[in-house]
Amino acid sequence: MNTILQKPISALEYVFGLLDRVPLSLLLLIARIATFSVFMRSGLVKLADWNATLQLFESEYKVPVIPPHFAAYMSASMELGLSSFILIGFATRFSTLGLLGMVSVIQIFVYPMAWPDHIQWLAFMIFIVCRGPGVVSVDYLLARAFGYRVQQPT
Repeated sequence: MNTILQKPISALEYVFGLLDRVPLSLLLLIARIATFSVFMRSGLVKLADWNATLQLFESEYKVPVIPPHFAAYMSASMELGLSSFILIGFATRFSTLGLLGMVSVIQIFVYPMAWPDHIQWLAFMIFIVCRGPGVVSVDYLLARAFGYRVQQPT
């Protein structure tokens, strides 16, 4: 009986061991691609019909304090620009924090019931903020080029 249980356990240990060897930088790259995908698509939808976007910001997306047209330009710019920075790993933590700030405004003031989507975005974005972009990034290359000691993600 003891040997019957040992084989599945050792197989699980082997599989978990393989999973433990997946480089953190690969996981961070996947999180960066996911962030890029979500926000780039949203930004491109805004650009596809800019008049409809402006109307949405005037009628539905009632962001306090910020004028609707300015909010529309700011939103599209952040979605397209910051998501691109995140994809290439440039100013990654700051860019991710910018998008997290935007998501917070959307969650609080525009779509408070959209938390199931927003919590998923938070999951991969907070990972990037906490651990950085990884070695496959412009940030990593710049840090090395300028002689900053770069901690390798583990």
